[in-house]
Amino acid sequence: MMYETYIFDFDGTIVDSEMIGLNALQATLKEVGIEKDLADLRIFLGIPGRRTLDLLDVPEKEKTYQKWLARERPLLRDVQMFAGIIDVIEQLPENSIVTSKTEDEMNHSYHLLGIEQYFTKVITASDTEKHKPHPEPLQLALRQLKRGAGEALYIGDSVHDMECAHAAGVDFGLALWGAKTTEGFEKAAYIFEKPDEILRLVDESQ
Repeated sequence: MMYETYIFDFDGTIVDSEMIGLNALQATLKEVGIEKDLADLRIFLGIPGRRTLDLLDVPEKEKTYQKWLARERPLLRDVQMFAGIIDVIEQLPENSIVTSKTEDEMNHSYHLLGIEQYFTKVITASDTEKHKPHPEPLQLALRQLKRGAGEALYIGDSVHDMECAHAAGVDFGLALWGAKTTEGFEKAAYIFEKPDEILRLVDESQ
């Protein structure tokens, strides 16, 4: 099936950054007296940072959030994109990003990579009142792109990404290179082990 537009999550899908974020979060939580295993924190992948701290019932949330960012940002300067992802994106007809990062957070990673030219739209958590897994971010992207839900494929690595896609009526493709597991993704329309497998959808339409 050929889609007119391909929408990507950012962390764990385009860039290999999630362990940086989780390690920084774990260390920050420890600083405020909350001990969490990394495995327990993976459930928060795909949702905004402030919402994560809400769910963890962290004291002095904003202060803790700024500490988390301060710990994470220097490490993001060296973040790497997943092998082959840009080669794939260059061959797709239209690409956008829907991320749970705020605009400010994206400014410390996305722009450093110099990949702005590949994406028609970038929707951040700063653009919507509601966030993944709510469909609003994806719905906003579709409106701005002037695309219907059936014309789009959303590619991500978290259950929150998949729930957002399904709530918006959009097909979901699992970025297994970031997710590392298919558990919980039984309702994904596609499971891509490597980025270049996305191109099969283009090849099949020709």
